Amino acid sequence: MPKRGAPAEVNAGSMADIAFLLLIFFLVTTTIETDAGLDRMLPPIEPPENDVVIKQKNIFEVNINKNGQLLVEDQLTEIKNLRERAIAFLDNGGDGTCTYCKGAKNTESSDNPTKAIISLKNDRETKYSTYITVQNELVGAYNDLRNREAQRLFNRNFTDMEAEYLNPETESSVKDELKDKVKRIQDLFPQKLSEAETSTN
Repeated sequence: MPKRGAPAEVNAGSMADIAFLLLIFFLVTTTIETDAGLDRMLPPIEPPENDVVIKQKNIFEVNINKNGQLLVEDQLTEIKNLRERAIAFLDNGGDGTCTYCKGAKNTESSDNPTKAIISLKNDRETKYSTYITVQNELVGAYNDLRNREAQRLFNRNFTDMEAEYLNPETESSVKDELKDKVKRIQDLFPQKLSEAETSTN
């Protein structure tokens, strides 16, 4: 009986079709994760020509150590109380020039929301989850105050207005109307959140 030889060529005509179908399948079904960053304004590259003098009472110091403990204005504070303390600082209106502030008007605390700065400093070994939680509470303090003023002026929440303004699907006429409102609220309580150099101790 004669031996059967190997076929002269392998029919691979359908392999390209299969590979193409698999490629389409994976492109359609795969989800690409996008990391959301923190919305922060970086300092300018060149320092300003004139030194800006900032009074110590206008700086709200928040320190996180490597154990996740919070030191706010030299007092040990629970994270759950951080937002309330930040709001009290931002809304103080100590110099009497803020007509919309509802704080204690303590002359030893911040003069005006436009002058108030929150300084955040963390240890190099601070847990990322703790750092983000503290960030959320501080940003939440700004949002709470902005929501209050947006309700007073426009009967809407600031966060809803800002989300609608930043939504690419929002009509340009609506965006133009929202732009001035969003900026007006942001100017009442400008987000001045400064991150000090990380400590190594």
